[in-house]
Order: sequence, then structure tokens, then C-alpha cells
Amino acid sequence: MKFFASSQKRLLKPSIFRRILAVNILALLTLVVGLLYVDRYRISLIESEVGSLSAQAENFAAALGEAAANNKLNNENSLNQGRANQIIRRLAKNTKTQLVLISRDQTILSDSRLLLEPGGLVQIEELPPPETFTNIFTRHLLNIFDKFTFLFFSNLKTLNIAGEIITYPTPDLWSQIDKTFEGQKLFHVDISKGSVDKISVAVPVQRYKQVLGTLILTFNPLAINESVFLVRLQILQISMIALVITVFLSIYLAKTIAQPINRLVKTANNVRQGLSREYSILNLSKRDDEIGELAKALQDMTNSLWARMDLAEQFSADVAHEIKNPLTSIKSAIETAIKIDDANQRKDLMKIVMEDVSRLDRLITDISELSRVDAELSKANFLEVDLSQTLKSFEQLYNQTVGDKDSKLLITLHKPHSFFVMGIEDRLVQVLRNLVENAQSFSPPHDTIRVDVHKIKNKVQIIVEDKGPGISPESLDRIFQRFYQDRQKKEEFGNHSGLGLNICEQIVELHNGRIWAENITQKNNQISGARFIVEFPSLE
Repeated sequence: MKFFASSQKRLLKPSIFRRILAVNILALLTLVVGLLYVDRYRISLIESEVGSLSAQAENFAAALGEAAANNKLNNENSLNQGRANQIIRRLAKNTKTQLVLISRDQTILSDSRLLLEPGGLVQIEELPPPETFTNIFTRHLLNIFDKFTFLFFSNLKTLNIAGEIITYPTPDLWSQIDKTFEGQKLFHVDISKGSVDKISVAVPVQRYKQVLGTLILTFNPLAINESVFLVRLQILQISMIALVITVFLSIYLAKTIAQPINRLVKTANNVRQGLSREYSILNLSKRDDEIGELAKALQDMTNSLWARMDLAEQFSADVAHEIKNPLTSIKSAIETAIKIDDANQRKDLMKIVMEDVSRLDRLITDISELSRVDAELSKANFLEVDLSQTLKSFEQLYNQTVGDKDSKLLITLHKPHSFFVMGIEDRLVQVLRNLVENAQSFSPPHDTIRVDVHKIKNKVQIIVEDKGPGISPESLDRIFQRFYQDRQKKEEFGNHSGLGLNICEQIVELHNGRIWAENITQKNNQISGARFIVEFPSLE
């Protein structure tokens, strides 16, 4: 009941419920209108009745020609009115047709609907059966429907009577009754706005091929109209049942679609407005349809947003901490330098200040680079990159720019010597540059940094090795965290921010790859260097 009440309140604004209901009802109404348009059925009834009436008229005319004719000496026959009246009444007794006999001078000799009573002539008319209010109302609506369809869509233009094509509208019989005296048969069908009002057949009454008069049979098509009406009434009754079922099914369908969506909207607004995580997206994981997928996607999106917010908060805290340390050191050094007079001590303090300033500069530069990486990767287009050419160009450029005491770079491309991936070439180069610079900072002077590139199944694997002190075991899982450093020499802190490897991890993950670190060990388990391994999906 709550759903019905809430649905009524939303009737004045667009909703899924209204759209579902409108589409379902429109489809049903289209079918009903098509079924109510029963012209073909009506035509078949008319053709059948006209054919039957025509055969009946010919039989009656033959009987009248034999039994009601007066034989004259001059070989001219005429109809005997008395005998004709008896025959007409006897023939019409068991039929629902009106029989009218006309002489050659167009005088009505007999009419089955006229009775001679003491008070005069009485005309007999067949009355329709009594109707209920529902039938009267329904008939009125169907008449309106017929008026519209008859004007634009009616097929009641031609009738096929025993192979003879009759074009509607047919002329009035009395206006062409002379044709029957020439031996022709006439038909007349009176159709008014889709409803059949009268069907008439006129045939000549003959004796020895001499036309004595004309017999007109008129049928009141009440049975045809009633048959069509009953068929359409049954269609409407079935349609009303189908309409009720359609409405309830639409309500059920709207309830299974609109109600969960409204609940998802409500919970999403609660998450948007809430200051805590007490509001969570509605759990519809048990549903195996699109609504369940939408709820799961919204839940994943919410969790991702919370994770990014947590990451942003943690990053802000880490940045504040990393900046505060050198600032505190600078402040302490300056305060101490003000109080002392020893020039050598002041020189040492200024050296500390310069190192901390250098550290701040590198930190701010890397933070800015990290922000640019996040922004660029979120909107960049991936292209096909030939890593073999990219790595060789990087090797040549790096070896030309390093100092005399720095380690040289050696990149080895193993078979098949060509490696293609989808990505952003500049950022892929940045990953290699950060890893090489990290290896350079730990490697002994004049050493060689080795980079090996392999193709393993559907992966391109890049391995960067150095001969430095390696990574402490407790740092292997934390080495890619922001601002984390595993350095034993304090003097190197000013040259490194701890963001280079984290930037590598973000770039690699966005390229659907992975990165990890491990130590190079000798047979005696002694660490002889560090190894960083990067994998990207291969295009080949």
C-alpha cells in the first residue's frame, strides 16, 4: 500500500512507473483497436447473407411464376394478386425477410409486412432485443469508433456475391426497378458509417421466360450487426481483463525497477551529505539483473571514493610531515646561528640549511610531478608503443648525459627483440628513468646498471638490476609507499623525496601492469644488489 500511495504522489512528474504503464497500455490499445476493426469479418457476413438472400429470391420467384400466374388467351400472363398474397405470406412465415411483389406497372401486389386488419393495414417491424445499460454504452462507443474508421479505413467498397463484384454504394432499387423487367437481378446494400442497415435483392418473376413482375426480398441485418457487436464485446471484455493484468504487471515491474533505484538515489544522497561512513549503498548483490549490477557498481564507486579520500588525507598528512621536518631543521639551524659567534660553526649550520632547502626543493618538485602524473593519466589516450626503440633511445641519451663517476646503463633486448605495448610513451620512459636513477643512487661509482627486457607469454618484462647494498627485508613491502626511503646515508636525504618509486607504481598500474622489488642474492645468501621487475601486457 505504501508503494501505491507514493506512486500516486509522483503521478504529476515523469517517472519510470508512468513510462512503463504508458508503453504497456499503448501496446495493448494498439492491439485492441486492430481487433475491433472487423471490416473483413463484417464483409464476409454480408457477402454470405446477400448470396443466401439471392438464392432464396430466385426460388421464391420461380414458385410465384408457376403458382400465381393467370393464363390469358392472348398468351399474355399476369400475376393473380390473391394467390400471390397467399404464397407470399406462406413463404415469409418461416423467414425473417420482407417479401414485396411488384407488377410490371410497378404496383405493389403483395407485402409480407402488411396485414389487413379490421382497422386497416398494419405494418410488422422486427424489434431489437432489450439491452442492458452496459451494452448500450458499449454500442455507443463502438458506433463512434465505426464512424471514424469508416471515413478513413473502411474496406466496404466492393462485395463478391457468387463471383459477381458489387460496388458500394449500390443504387436504390426503386430507381432502377425497370432493369428487372428486362431479366436482370439487382442488389442493394445500405451501409451507414460502418453499420449495415438493410440488404435487398430484386429478381424478376418469370413464366416461360416472360417477366410477370418483380420480387424484392429485404433482409434486416440485425443478426449481422449483433454478431459483429458480440465479437467486439468479447474482445473488449478480454481486453479489460488484459488491461487490469497489464496495470498490475506494470506496477510490479515498476516496483522491481523504480523502487530500488529510488532507494539507491536516497542512499547515494545520504553518502554525499553524510559526514561519516555510516551510510552505505543499498546491498542488492542478490539480484542477478542490471539493478544488482548498478548497486554493485555504485558500492564499488563509493568504496573507491572513500579510498581516494583516505589516500588524499594520508598524502596531505605525509606532505605536511615531510615538509615540517626540514623546516624545523632550518629553523633550528638559523636560531642557533644567530646565537653563536664561531664562523666555522655558522658555516656548518648554513650547510645544513642548504641541504634542507635542497631537500624541500626536491620534495616540492616531486609532489608537483606526482600531481601532474595523476592528472595526465586520468585523461590521456593510450597508443601503441614500440618499447625496443624507446629503450634504446633512452639508453643512448642516458649514457651521453651521465657524469664520469656515475654508473653506465646497459639495456639488453632478448628475443624476439621487438616489444609492443599500449600506453603513454613519455610515462613509460619516466618509469625506466626513475628506476635507473634509483639504481644509480645506490650503485658504486663506475659500475654498470643492467636492464634486461624479455617476452614471457603475453607479458613484456623489464628487469632493472644494480650492485648496491640491496633492500632490507622489512622494506620490501613498503618500498613503493609515498615518502618511504630505505637509505642508510643521511647526507643523501636532501637528494631524494621518496616519491619516485611510488610514481612508478601508479604509472605501471594504470597501464594494467605490475611492479615489484627483490634482492639479488649469492649462493651464500649474501645480498649483492637490488632488482626491480616491471610487467606490461604485450600486444603481440
